[in-house]
Amino acid sequence: MIEILRERRSCREYKGRPVEVDKLKILQESVLRSPSSKSINPWEFIFVEDKGIISSLKDCKPHGTAPLKTAPLAVVICADETLNDVWIEDCSVASILLQLTAQSLGLGSCWVQVRKRNYSESVSSEEFIRNLLQVPDHYRVLSIIAIGYPAVRREGKPFSELQFDKVRVNRF
Repeated sequence: MIEILRERRSCREYKGRPVEVDKLKILQESVLRSPSSKSINPWEFIFVEDKGIISSLKDCKPHGTAPLKTAPLAVVICADETLNDVWIEDCSVASILLQLTAQSLGLGSCWVQVRKRNYSESVSSEEFIRNLLQVPDHYRVLSIIAIGYPAVRREGKPFSELQFDKVRVNRF
């Protein structure tokens, strides 16, 4: 696992190659194995392979969606907020597990933040995505994870650049 963390970097440009069905199934399994507070599992995952829909998803906010321009797969992470008050945490854990699984399969990924972002002055990014994908109103959208084969392979962050001054022992 530490090797996956050492190698992982956000990928913002992908080759046109689609994600194979066997890898797609592993990615789906990974999110369904994600831990959830009290095993409530409020999350839902929309795996989008349709290029037209992915292109529309990239319009959910004015900035920060560049990875969706070339991604052959976009996974929308959402949850029924009426089921669990920690849906944000549950969806965050699922999002990062999806990214780590993608890395382990030789794929790249990038988190696209949706919650608390806006499509326009009067429409949130969440509302835009709910309308586009026909998601029920009581569901919240946390993120979109762009996934695909990296166009350029980036080196992991060097050990020497880690911020060990952010680690405290026993007390702040």
